[in-house]
Amino acid sequence: MAVIALLSVVGLTWYVILWFVSLLGCRVARIRYRSRPRSPPKVSPNAPGVSILRPLKGLDTNLYKNLESTFTQEYPNFEILFSVAHHNDQALTVVRELTVKYPHVNARIIIGEEVVGINPKINNLIRSYREAAHDILWVIDSNISVSPGTLARSVDILCRDPSQNSSRKRIGLVHHVPFALVYENYLGAKMEEAFLNTIHAKMYLAINCIAIESCVIGKSNLYRRSDLERVSGSLKPIKEDCEPFPGKRGLAAFGSFLVEDNMIASALWHELDLRHDVSCDIANNAIGKMTFADYVWRRVRWIRVRKYMVLEATIAEFFTQSFVASLIAAVSLWYLFGISPCLFFPIHFTTWLWVDFDVYESLAGHSVPREEQWLFVIAWFIRELLALPIFLFGTFGNEVIWRGKRYQVMTIDQSRATAR
Repeated sequence: MAVIALLSVVGLTWYVILWFVSLLGCRVARIRYRSRPRSPPKVSPNAPGVSILRPLKGLDTNLYKNLESTFTQEYPNFEILFSVAHHNDQALTVVRELTVKYPHVNARIIIGEEVVGINPKINNLIRSYREAAHDILWVIDSNISVSPGTLARSVDILCRDPSQNSSRKRIGLVHHVPFALVYENYLGAKMEEAFLNTIHAKMYLAINCIAIESCVIGKSNLYRRSDLERVSGSLKPIKEDCEPFPGKRGLAAFGSFLVEDNMIASALWHELDLRHDVSCDIANNAIGKMTFADYVWRRVRWIRVRKYMVLEATIAEFFTQSFVASLIAAVSLWYLFGISPCLFFPIHFTTWLWVDFDVYESLAGHSVPREEQWLFVIAWFIRELLALPIFLFGTFGNEVIWRGKRYQVMTIDQSRATAR
């Protein structure tokens, strides 16, 4: 009985910690996004130059507006490099239309990939990376659109005096929280919206607020090429007065990783002891015809890759799922205090959903549209209900499908996940 009591106390403690993290994420979302400025900071004509790298493949949802959002940045000194692997890629038609519409913007198309690893995004970007005119790079996915002031605010954060940061360390990477915009009413798309705009956003913001470890998703990232040229993905600290460890460096060093964005961020954090910051801008993630199966395999792919990179965090994620956490708390409260699960579950899911709706409103700048609320709630409950079985299915296996290709995920040491 003593063991059961102890487990109940541990379970209830975990539930309280989980709520603390959730409410922290909700609070950060309110502070950072509900009061975000509508115009960029004043930028000097001598502001540092930025090379915007946009990897392309095919006609992504909302592609024209996504790419146009980089042409309309309110910043005095930037170039745009569009990378495509093949000369007959359909995305080229959209890019050429935009270059005609914005002749004053320095935009170039670089056709032809260079294979430096198994990651097709890195292979697509490597030539643009080398030919970029500026040290500051902004790598932004083709399914992302941003507001006109995003670049100026991001550069301002990246170039900020380290003494102004809470960690007193230089910012090595600026990233943006993805916010799903659904253009097709497919179940998978609505579930992705419910995931990205609620549980993912609040946990992402909370973890980055606590900032005890790197936590970055690569939809829209800003960093310096000079920093990237010093790291290799080994995650071993590089001392200022010592030569870097031998081996491949720069963007090419991350060609063997399927989640190069996370590894680049981790390398800057651990190898150079730099920190990250989240901008007050969001990365609008256009979601197209994502079916239920597409959503499931997307989550499975992420779990199977992530477990080789951060095993502890992946295991902990199992216990952050709403149904798992509520079940642990319900059993603990019933055993310790005799509180009926029939009373606890409605309170749990009502408050959990309320917090998620609040996070959505903070990021979107408005509440869930009234005509979409019930559909959103249904998608939210289905996602919550299936989070556990998807997690379990993803954990037991190492095969993933990405861009139509099959990969076997493996590890070459405890801190590095690669594939073949």
